[in-house]
Amino acid sequence: MARNYNPCGNRIRMKRKALYQFFMVTVLMISMAGCVTAPPRNPDNICRIFRQYPKWYWDAQKVQRKWHVSMPTLMSIMHQESGFRADAKPPRTKLLWIIPWTRPSSAYGYSQALKDTWKHYKRTTGHHGADRDEFGDAADFIGWYANQAKRKAGIAPYDSYKLYLAYHEGIGGYQRGTYLRKPWLMNVAKKVQSRAWLYRKQLTGCESELPQKPWYRFW
Repeated sequence: MARNYNPCGNRIRMKRKALYQFFMVTVLMISMAGCVTAPPRNPDNICRIFRQYPKWYWDAQKVQRKWHVSMPTLMSIMHQESGFRADAKPPRTKLLWIIPWTRPSSAYGYSQALKDTWKHYKRTTGHHGADRDEFGDAADFIGWYANQAKRKAGIAPYDSYKLYLAYHEGIGGYQRGTYLRKPWLMNVAKKVQSRAWLYRKQLTGCESELPQKPWYRFW
């Protein structure tokens, strides 16, 4: 005997399926948002940062060996750029001084790398799976950029002041001296330099006590 066709029942099942799919997507988005690493509790103390996040210490060590950029310089630039926030973005501009509008650039993540510069980094290094909201990838980007600044502009990788100016203005802009028309930027670069000095002093006193990377960790 043929089963009676019930169009209302089919519609109800379709609605339930749609609601279930919407619910699952929402749960997935919330869980992914919860996976974002929170900024360190003590961002002004590199020892406490690395104790809280040992993997950051191991990633920073790797960058130092690979690109010859000191950990204090690397961490000072990242502190200034994003405050160690994985999803950092430039604040939106205001339309008519009130309405939130577009963002001034495509900068994003720990390193505040621009989208096109990030694409160039991935293409140049072959690190195609790199993400701007991953600490290790962002740290490697800063190291790579510092290496570019050394090769093209002769900036020593430990010179936090000049390196930050080139990081902000672009290497070409640094070479043209565009920062000379921006006293505020030179003050920020001095702030980065001072923090790098502080981080270096702190790290000298605590590095021997920081957790070492286990032999079985390959990332």
